[in-house]
Amino acid sequence: MASQSKTEQDQQGSSRIPNFFRLNINQRIAALHQRGLLSQEDVQQLTTGSHQVQLNVADKMIENVIGVFGLPMGVALNFLINNRDYVIPLVVEEPSIVAGLSGAARLARLGGGFIAEEVTPILIGQVQVVIDGDPEAAKSVLLENKEEILALANSLHPKMVARGGGALDIEVFDYKAEHDGRLMVVMHLLVDTRDAMGANLVNTMCEGVASLAETLTGGKVFLRILSNLTDRAVARAKVRIPIQNLEGKGYTGEEVRDGIVLANDLALADPYRAATHNKGIMNGVDAVAIATGNDWRAIEAAAHAYAAASGRYKALTVWHKDEPGYLVGEIAIPMKVGTVGGSLETNPSVRINHRLLGSPNASELAGIMAAIGLAQNFAALRSLSTDGIQQNHMNLHARSVASSAGVSDEHFETVVESLIESGEIKVWKAQEIAKNLARKIVQPDVAERQAACGKIILLGEHAVVYGRPAIALPIPLAVEAAIRKGGDGINVVIPRWGVEQKVRVTNPGFTGIIAQLLEQLGLNKENMTIEVFPHIPRAMGLGGSSALAVAIIRAIDHAYKLDLKDGRINELAFECEKAAHGTPSGVDNTVATYGSPLYYQRRDEQPLFSTLKLGQPLELVIGMTGKESLTADTVARVRASWQQYPGRYETIFDQIGHLTMSASDAVKSGQLNELGELMNLCHGYLNALQLSTPELEEMIHVARQNGAVGAKLTGGGGGGSMIALCPDSTGPVKAAIESAGYRTLAITLN
Repeated sequence: MASQSKTEQDQQGSSRIPNFFRLNINQRIAALHQRGLLSQEDVQQLTTGSHQVQLNVADKMIENVIGVFGLPMGVALNFLINNRDYVIPLVVEEPSIVAGLSGAARLARLGGGFIAEEVTPILIGQVQVVIDGDPEAAKSVLLENKEEILALANSLHPKMVARGGGALDIEVFDYKAEHDGRLMVVMHLLVDTRDAMGANLVNTMCEGVASLAETLTGGKVFLRILSNLTDRAVARAKVRIPIQNLEGKGYTGEEVRDGIVLANDLALADPYRAATHNKGIMNGVDAVAIATGNDWRAIEAAAHAYAAASGRYKALTVWHKDEPGYLVGEIAIPMKVGTVGGSLETNPSVRINHRLLGSPNASELAGIMAAIGLAQNFAALRSLSTDGIQQNHMNLHARSVASSAGVSDEHFETVVESLIESGEIKVWKAQEIAKNLARKIVQPDVAERQAACGKIILLGEHAVVYGRPAIALPIPLAVEAAIRKGGDGINVVIPRWGVEQKVRVTNPGFTGIIAQLLEQLGLNKENMTIEVFPHIPRAMGLGGSSALAVAIIRAIDHAYKLDLKDGRINELAFECEKAAHGTPSGVDNTVATYGSPLYYQRRDEQPLFSTLKLGQPLELVIGMTGKESLTADTVARVRASWQQYPGRYETIFDQIGHLTMSASDAVKSGQLNELGELMNLCHGYLNALQLSTPELEEMIHVARQNGAVGAKLTGGGGGGSMIALCPDSTGPVKAAIESAGYRTLAITLN
């Protein structure tokens, strides 16, 4: 087979995604989707937040539910286990765990990655029999009737037997009750539960054979329940790291290797150190257990009991050097996990995480989790052996303090770094740093910010590009912008979007467009920082790009006293729109500039618009898919179809135009039911233009089912947003769309 390029490997599920931590959340999700690790449904659930357990589902999971508690869900990269790449889902609140695991995995893969053994999924069930006679006789009779006991147990779960599992063997032990004084015989059922965790299954088997155990022994059965000490399902993993890969932080590879070995030796000798050592292992194991819907409490109990099996509590790992001098690490840990049933059926996040892992069976998942425990242990020991683990804990503490101090998102990381540098990790210090940052990083007064409106297309999108009318409504205060003079060159900062870039004509995208705008205004040699404050999401069909352009133009006009009139601002914004979208209609920039409901039409390339007076207030719910939609793409797609079938598409545009004209009359006269019907009809034509998506259709259906008189996509389509007209109340429609897993915005236009 021909060797594959790095790009080909990346596209086939590689766990190596360079600079993943620098991407924003949507970009991370997209990167995993591109590698085939997430389905389109997974992407939609993650971007809209619908992967989280809903309150009504939680109410069926436990008693007395009052809410749903959230934890961060992330992924560790770089893992190579048994020569296969894995992206590891983790649910954990401590940031150093994710980073530590990814770093450990990167070093391990240089030496061939981790090797994990298959795990036999054996779970033990216990049947406690209290007897009056000879315990040896009771044990013998149970063993003599083993086949009958196993047959009875398996008759209770024939499907498990059909899958290759079921009760395989029994063991018998005897004890004297320490306080009660009576004799006990305890029978163990050894059950292969296949891919199920198996707790309920084994408990049922124990209940089922209890009466037979009583008959055979003449005793009385008390407890019949599984054991969480799953020492028949021990997961083992191993890693071998060349010493040259351990060099760094001013230490040689030999120094790091020997430090790790010595630290592990202490955990093998001293239970006080072993407790902390094993807790570090479980940092990684528990995070995967929670992410995959497994019982992390049972896994913890088994691990710590196993660590004390020799009669003295000690480390679950062994680190040593082999003959060539490589660092070798090994772990043995009880790991009874499941990949079917339980929370996998009720929690969408768990389903996504299993798919991220490639839907492993229970044996494979157990091996993966053992490798994660070993990797986390390596990360901790390496840190302890070099510059100490305190730096990671300081980072965690600083983040917690910054959060307690109420530091804003835009300044959060800077405050964390400054706290660590100062060594004074206190709430008052975080507040002081944030206050100083507010002075330095431009927090202009409200009067200094210049605003622009977003837009909703009520009717007429796409047809308006071909000379038909459109009705557009404003979303007030959609984007604000301010200018700070001085500095080095021209910079644009959008804290909410994580953007901080130099403005150059050669730049692609909106910073290049801003550069062209400043050149046109004769300001391209000035030094300034343009700070933008968006209040609507981008690429959702809500006119965000036009609002951004208008807000920036107004801020420039205000700062440099250019005395630009609204007409000129509108012209400049339209030029920006053409650079961004190719052949825009001009609606977005016009609404962004004038901020009024508009009836708009282009004739002979000239924009004609008139203000619409509303006969009644319009109560609207905007539903957002979370799927970005680039207007330029959908406009180009419709244009290509129009060029191929001009007569067919001109007819559709004519119909949309007629509906828009009728809607204008309905808006002015306040006939909201009529307006809603026209919206519904318009959506049908937009759907015929292949602009709708399953997400938009779902929200539109939900809106109509919950009281909206009209609902349709708005803007470019292909994702983005929809609008619903709700004359009675926006509340039920807003709540229903959010329950379906989408974001909403309710507005009232008077």
